[in-house]
Amino acid sequence: MATSPAPAGPAPVASTGAAASRPPAATGYVSAAGQRPLFVRPFFEDKSRAFWKLQAAGWSGYLILRSVSSLSGNFSLQTIVPVIVESIVGYCITLLLSTLYGYYRSLPRVTGIMLTIFTLAAATFLYALLDAFSFSFIKFAAPGVDLSLLLGTLFLNFTVLAGWSALYFGINFYLIVEDQIDQMEHLENQASSAQLAMLRYQLNPHFLFNTLNSISTLVLLKQTERANAMLSRLSSFLRYTLANEPTAHVTVAQEVETLKLYLEIEKMRFEDRLRPKFEIDPAAEKARLPSLLLQPLVENAIKYAVTPQEDGAEICVAVRLVGDRVLLGVSDTGPGLMPTKSRPSLSTGVGIANIRERLAQAYGPDHRFDVRAMPTGGFGVEIEIPFQLEVPNREV
Repeated sequence: MATSPAPAGPAPVASTGAAASRPPAATGYVSAAGQRPLFVRPFFEDKSRAFWKLQAAGWSGYLILRSVSSLSGNFSLQTIVPVIVESIVGYCITLLLSTLYGYYRSLPRVTGIMLTIFTLAAATFLYALLDAFSFSFIKFAAPGVDLSLLLGTLFLNFTVLAGWSALYFGINFYLIVEDQIDQMEHLENQASSAQLAMLRYQLNPHFLFNTLNSISTLVLLKQTERANAMLSRLSSFLRYTLANEPTAHVTVAQEVETLKLYLEIEKMRFEDRLRPKFEIDPAAEKARLPSLLLQPLVENAIKYAVTPQEDGAEICVAVRLVGDRVLLGVSDTGPGLMPTKSRPSLSTGVGIANIRERLAQAYGPDHRFDVRAMPTGGFGVEIEIPFQLEVPNREV
């Protein structure tokens, strides 16, 4: 009878819920957020089934061990029947305990602890009383509850129920901790997605302001055809950006097409002063990266290389595959780093700083971001990311 931990296992699964058609112990712990657990626990996936399995397995094991212990001396019906009755009574009492314990958990902590102790003591006394009566009824000619027999079973029954209760609360505590870990993981993922979306959405207002300002200028100059063309290209670009998930990853080929669309809009403003150049390794076209990752770099190059120079500048976008790494570069033939003013970001402060944050969110430490002056003059940025073909987040 000292081997009661096994029956204690089922109760924790059942302690945290109540259903109209089953004991509260059988409903199990349900995630407060109603979310699918990140850590899969197949046995506890159905809390009701897990409870009944553990309860049946635990008390069956207890019955077997008690029977073997009782039959070690001699085999008789009078020896085995009290053990069977004792196991059935213990099984029923623990079902009642699981229901009461589940209710106590909704009460204030001190009240719940006091009621739990009182309930355990009362259940122990009831278990010992029924155990002693069944033993005397089977073995003695005059059934009754003898005080010495009651005291003899009291300690043994307390050990069984206390062990069952300890495992009950222990497994419930384990399930609660695991659920809280799941919730924390979900919250971290949501926070990461929200931050990525925020960083991504920072790009559009700045670009939109510049483009609308250019369209307004064309309208004032009565260059309606150019204004209409720019509006058409702007609508195509915005359709792409709004249709995408802000945290989506796209292929290099998709990113390049988006850059070309963006540069077509800017070319309406700068004409021949803006000279884009693309050097894309075909082997890297299917590699994935965060959407609109390179657009701020191109916009930065336009602001600091094309705008201040009368003859404009060339902007080169290069992508190549080196082993299992993808190297992305944006460089220009502008004046480069000025002695009095660096080019760390756009005027709105969302350029390079934004890209650093997005790379950190998407790849953690598994990336490289270098800003440097070009040997032939101008300014360049190189990004190194892992080569990924699968979709690490959400596909466009």
